[in-house]
Amino acid sequence: MSSFTDELNRRLAALREQNLFRELRRVDSAQGPRIKIGGKTFLNFSSNDYLGLANHPALKEAAIRAVEKFGAGAGASRLICGSLAPFHELEETLAAFKKAEAALTFSTGYAAAVGTITTLVSKDDVIILDKLVHASIVDAAKLSGAKLRIFDHNDLNDLEDKLKWADKFSKAESGKRKAEILVVTESIFSMDGDAAPLREIVPLKNKYGAWLMVDEAHATGIIGENGYGLADELGVSNQIEIQMGTLGKALGASGGYICGSRALIDFLVNRARSFIFSTAPIPAAAVTATAAIQIIQSAEGKMRRENLFSLIAELNSKLKIKNSKLPGAIIPLIIGDETKAVDAANKLREQNIFVPAIRFPTVARSAARLRITLTAAHSEVDISELAAALAQLKIIN
Repeated sequence: MSSFTDELNRRLAALREQNLFRELRRVDSAQGPRIKIGGKTFLNFSSNDYLGLANHPALKEAAIRAVEKFGAGAGASRLICGSLAPFHELEETLAAFKKAEAALTFSTGYAAAVGTITTLVSKDDVIILDKLVHASIVDAAKLSGAKLRIFDHNDLNDLEDKLKWADKFSKAESGKRKAEILVVTESIFSMDGDAAPLREIVPLKNKYGAWLMVDEAHATGIIGENGYGLADELGVSNQIEIQMGTLGKALGASGGYICGSRALIDFLVNRARSFIFSTAPIPAAAVTATAAIQIIQSAEGKMRRENLFSLIAELNSKLKIKNSKLPGAIIPLIIGDETKAVDAANKLREQNIFVPAIRFPTVARSAARLRITLTAAHSEVDISELAAALAQLKIIN
């Protein structure tokens, strides 16, 4: 055991030396614009709770009612002990919300990505990823065993080059089934905050007979008039074979989902290992997500989105960012050096402002940054306080 521990300590020391060591910070409050850490209150710009729903009274009441009716846990996999009503209600609500035939929920977004991709493609197929897709998608692609190709971020020419190669590969060996080609991208990218050119990607994948999977994790709930997401806003959602998202960001709950055709969902129920072999999420999480979707489509949801984007515009103004190309609530301040990024985050915490330093392997080496996320629960005073602190540290002018 001592040699095992010694080796781990050696590896940990290497992480510390590279300023890549991470630690869990205990939070003693609900998620919100202010959180309590170590007895101190911090102005929080780290959360993906974009609409401020995680601590919403209606969601908490829905969770309490669900616990009283369905208990604290689901008991087992939905295929083993039966599938509780809240999951069916959520999936019907999700399918209608995303304008799809059907939906399936998973315990996490990670499980949704891994289960779906490894089910749809295998060693005889090709998967093409945007360079900046989430780690869960990269891991799923590797686990699938498919031929993996990466295209430069949002580069349509490079994507077409990869599709041309895949198209030739898929027809190379006679006597075998045609290889499937799966393209995967995010709609709003989690660390850069920019948008995928979905209107242009759709005709490209159609041209080469590929399937398209889009992760709407950071768009669902906030992008578009009704929060349906970027794909719907651009009018291409009905041409995307697999729509993925999470329930733990703008929806304020937890879990992941896949929306698409009835055949896709039925196939995942039968073959997606992360669904089949996982205990179902707690029923309360499903009920709160359903309540969140109802709020998102209501007048209150519209008001929260309007408030969020007003705050985004206010911060962009104070950061002197004109005509921002970032359509969502993620604003990255690129610093580059990992040590400098960590130092900047520490100095902000000294002023009771919590902004995470994002480093390798979440982003590329020497692309470290402060990742600011805004929520509808913030105020203009909060924005002014953040901007003043950034200016004092000379992170902005």
